Amino acid sequence: MNNNEMEGLKRVSSMRRCSNVVKTKIVNNLNPICHAGQQLTLKGKFFITLTQDQRKSIPGKFISVQIYSGTEVDPITGKGKLSEKAVLKHDGTKKHDNGDAKTMIYKIRINVYSHFGTPRAFLIQNRYKKRFFLQSASIETCNNHIIHFDCNSWVYPIKKTKSDRLFFSNACYIPSETPRALMELRKEELERLRGERDVNSSESEERKEWGRIYEYDCYNDLSDPEKGAEYLRPILGASWLYPYPRRLRTARKPSASGPANESRPRNFEIYVPSDERFSPNKMKELKSNSIHALAHFLSPKAAEPLLHQQCSKSFESFEDILDLFSASRNQRIEGWVRDNLNKMLPIQNLEEIIRLIKNKPLELPIPEILSENAWVWKDDIEFGRQMLAGTHPIKIQCLKTFPTQSSINPSFIEQRLEGWTLPQALKHGRLFMLDHHEYLYPFLNRINLNGVCAYASRTFLFLRSDGMLKPMAIELSLPGSSLSKGICRVFFPAKQGIEAALWQLAKAHVQANDTVYHQLISHWLHTHAVVEPFIIATKRRLSVMHPIHRLLNPHFKDTMHINALARIILINSGGVLERTLSSGEISMQLSSELYKEWRFDEQGLPADLIKRGMAIKDENSQSGVQLLLQDYPYATDGLEIWVAIKKWVKDFCSFYYKDDESIRSDVELQSWWSEIRTIGHGDKHNETWWYQIDTTSSLVESLTILIWVASAQHAAINFGQYAYNGYPPNRPTLCKKFVPMEGTIQFGEFLKDPDKYFLKMLPNRFEMSLVVALFDVLSRHTSDEVYLGCQLSPGWIDSESIQNRFAEFKEELKEIQARILERNRDPKLKNRRGPAKIDYTLLYPDTSSSWSRTGLTCRGIPNSISI
Repeated sequence: MNNNEMEGLKRVSSMRRCSNVVKTKIVNNLNPICHAGQQLTLKGKFFITLTQDQRKSIPGKFISVQIYSGTEVDPITGKGKLSEKAVLKHDGTKKHDNGDAKTMIYKIRINVYSHFGTPRAFLIQNRYKKRFFLQSASIETCNNHIIHFDCNSWVYPIKKTKSDRLFFSNACYIPSETPRALMELRKEELERLRGERDVNSSESEERKEWGRIYEYDCYNDLSDPEKGAEYLRPILGASWLYPYPRRLRTARKPSASGPANESRPRNFEIYVPSDERFSPNKMKELKSNSIHALAHFLSPKAAEPLLHQQCSKSFESFEDILDLFSASRNQRIEGWVRDNLNKMLPIQNLEEIIRLIKNKPLELPIPEILSENAWVWKDDIEFGRQMLAGTHPIKIQCLKTFPTQSSINPSFIEQRLEGWTLPQALKHGRLFMLDHHEYLYPFLNRINLNGVCAYASRTFLFLRSDGMLKPMAIELSLPGSSLSKGICRVFFPAKQGIEAALWQLAKAHVQANDTVYHQLISHWLHTHAVVEPFIIATKRRLSVMHPIHRLLNPHFKDTMHINALARIILINSGGVLERTLSSGEISMQLSSELYKEWRFDEQGLPADLIKRGMAIKDENSQSGVQLLLQDYPYATDGLEIWVAIKKWVKDFCSFYYKDDESIRSDVELQSWWSEIRTIGHGDKHNETWWYQIDTTSSLVESLTILIWVASAQHAAINFGQYAYNGYPPNRPTLCKKFVPMEGTIQFGEFLKDPDKYFLKMLPNRFEMSLVVALFDVLSRHTSDEVYLGCQLSPGWIDSESIQNRFAEFKEELKEIQARILERNRDPKLKNRRGPAKIDYTLLYPDTSSSWSRTGLTCRGIPNSISI
């Protein structure tokens, strides 16, 4: 008998002589008195959120728990000692603040011996017929020390999963410092998440709802061949022609088009691992908010009873558009949903939606762009201000040289520089451009085949002495064909007459281009799509006990689920974006083309501002840059947020990594970063700009970029969409007419009634209704959102030092909030409100209670890309 076996027998003997009790609970302030050798019966609790179909509590006898020691090793298994099983007992109900959901509280008792050690993991088994959502748990030892567990995951019946579910505590360890009792559990759990312990993880196997396997895949599920050849789309990813970030493999059954493609689900039910699925509250609110969109996500023929007019027709007047927001129309939507939606949805979804309608009447509020002045969207200064403080303030650039490829004579620009020469304006950073020309030009002949009229555009603006941008010229270009030359037209601002009306048409084309880039590139590609591979790699390579996993996980919440839904509703063939953007069926191909230009090291705010010429390097500045345009609300607020995030990340990393060598020797961290570069973003694995994660500074910079993109960057370009895009004339998604040329029939039509021509150029009634509903859904905060500087639970990490530093981070964000409000009140900073009188609050962190931020608030920075 070796020494380990002898030691094991001694400990077993000791355990038989003395026993104690450890209690499991969620929130419990009991302070039991524990005496050595005395057996105690202690009460504990679990919080389980019930879904709509679980009207009564789940019988606790169907749920059992076992606890793993994190300090004492079982000599037989080599893992932490495992307690006996104990079943839950119902102990009451907790109502949520919004009154919609409820959480069941359960008691539990577990007996352990005195040498059991410190609990650090537990197994839970669900023998009930349905899944349940486990919020969190905690274990209180006999010396009153509480071990917290943030679970936030669905637990499925054992009959389906064939194994118990393992949860680790909120304690963090880099791999080399993992307690011996947890080493094997840590290894096994990562293997399970990679599918290495699942015999059903073959390439052809269909994923099941209860699965927890994370694997990569290409975007091979955008086609819908069952509808015909016109719904086929190229596979994106693993191709030099169509490179793209990887997505989560859902492995649905292959479609008729061949094994390379996946079939498409028809409703909200799509596979994502159980840890990634929305909570019951989140799914309920998303469905409720989507009622607006569901009433519109149908064919024009099906929607005719709703609109009582031909959907293909345009609006007759600007006042007619306002009917989108009228109460009478909302009542018609509600009635139509009741009468017609059963033809489109599974019956169980219909019943749920009908319940939601009763509790939440349909309404489309007036967008903020109309709140002060119904015509302010026509104002040229407001047109320029939105490039700095609107819903897409990240495309404009400051010119250092005048673009030689432009057809505009520089002298025409110089005439409008308020006394500056062109070289002076360029030298002093007074000339700006919104460029939608070079990337779009090659695609125009294909885009303009299907009733869409799109140009490639350049918009030139001049920085006035009051800090606001004055549009000077718009250049619209069309490529030629084999039989004709290309066309390039230039438009200048005008106050009245035909020139003013033509200028308004040109601005609409610019906004349509900007909306395409906003939705497909800035929003979808540069936040949703590029972050997903980081999430997959984090789940596969970093244990939940790894500190970097603990740091990043709040910023990955719900992203994979919302991305999966986007693939069946928004970005798929025939989906909402194809039907509403001028890019149409080549939308995702265009996105792939622009992914070729994506660089991870340019996604941080300072690097992006330098690239666009909006800032210069400044080593004496906290952010490392100096803004060249002081009244740039997005950049000013964003840099403060960036600095706060980076400081928090540096403090966090410095706590766990004492030197650079500890970073280089972290096997999980290095495996994680390697997988991101070689698989997750594998089409860019040869790029030399990737950081080498071998120093604290490179790790901090990479993590700061990730957190910035997933939180503040996404908030800045998403939650203001309804305020600006909700009124389509301000930011149309497409144009159906070109700017008419003098001497043509179209020009005669335009002269007869310029406003009517403008309205006919915009999307039709159905398309416009669809985009308004979409932007309403995308811009709403949900009540269970967790915001930057906040955590889901007070014990989110088992380190008092880290919790104290995080509290400082939250206080820093509060100070930033105060400064944002102060800047908004400063009359000298005219871009903070502008002619539209809309305060810039899209980067206002809002660390207050979450219930106050639900809905269309245009403020608050959620931790993650969750909508």
